[in-house]
Amino acid sequence: MDSSNLTIAIVGGGYGGLAAAKALSVAGANVTVYEQASEIKEVGAGIGLRPSSMDQFRRWGAFDAVAGVSNPSESFEILTADAHPIAEETWPEADVFGVTTHLIHRGDFIDALYSVLPEGMVKLGHRLEKITDNGANATLEFANGETATADLVIGADGIKSVVREQLFSDQQPVFAGEHAYRVVIDDPECLEMVADGKLRMYLGHGTKVYLLPLLSRGQVSFDITALDADSTWAPQVDLDYIVNTVKGFDERIVNITKRLDVSAVNMRAVYDIDPVEVWHSDSVVLLGDAAHAMCHHQGQGANSAILDAGAIADALTEAASVPEALAAYTAKRKPVTDELQRISRQGWNEDEVNDVFPGQKPATMAAAQG
Repeated sequence: MDSSNLTIAIVGGGYGGLAAAKALSVAGANVTVYEQASEIKEVGAGIGLRPSSMDQFRRWGAFDAVAGVSNPSESFEILTADAHPIAEETWPEADVFGVTTHLIHRGDFIDALYSVLPEGMVKLGHRLEKITDNGANATLEFANGETATADLVIGADGIKSVVREQLFSDQQPVFAGEHAYRVVIDDPECLEMVADGKLRMYLGHGTKVYLLPLLSRGQVSFDITALDADSTWAPQVDLDYIVNTVKGFDERIVNITKRLDVSAVNMRAVYDIDPVEVWHSDSVVLLGDAAHAMCHHQGQGANSAILDAGAIADALTEAASVPEALAAYTAKRKPVTDELQRISRQGWNEDEVNDVFPGQKPATMAAAQG
């Protein structure tokens, strides 16, 4: 199919939506991204872009933009809470794709993706209120009063996707029974712990601590994920509460935590969604977290969205029609992301869960452990 004949609207200007915009614009499609935020601001902490994702950027001519604001990482290490090594592995598929994982700040990643898109492709201040599937095309209605009709609409609007809820599934996010406390720091002691560029995870006592080096910034993404019964979407806790989650950890981690500026810490309860059975109609399709939001234990959320983007672009090029392409995309990606969702729910052992949830397990944990 000739993608240059297609008008494509992407709902959501996060990394999944922007990656799709780049992939589809390279294929020649007429693409517009609609993002609800009124401005692009640096948000979030660090993520790892796997070799398969970096290979997609190379295919789309975006590799240099992403690599320029990230740092390569040769391996990741898993340690006990008190810093005894458990395992160290090189990043899977680095040999296959000829490039290793790159570690990057989410804000820098978004900026890099914006920089490789044609000017005017992204329209800010467009919050989707209604989507109508017309069969051969779909119409979007935004809170600012504007409307748009496109041959293909891609719902890349996240875990609380309006596109998913109105057309495919009204299932709600599922609490994973844990909190994530994330902050980017330039603490010298923390930088020294990851000066070799390796991502490190310390685990024990119902808590995981991730140290993700952002060497291009001279900083570290410091992430504490701890079992917690409070399902408040954005919990607010004090520093003593956070410090208590790393009790018994390596003294350096405890001291780093004590020095955190609690006002800078992003606090979130962790949620995912159950697998969505239907991803597409003849003119609308889901991508990224809208289709398969998952817990972050495997570090696959952003990477899955990027691979979704590449799979949609490839399917549209190879198929004879949009409906055929969307069916092929779903058949390729859904089994993979269903399994990643399942694996990503297996973040804790039973004793740790029982300490926090005596006699009862959150739905995600119960499902993951059978």
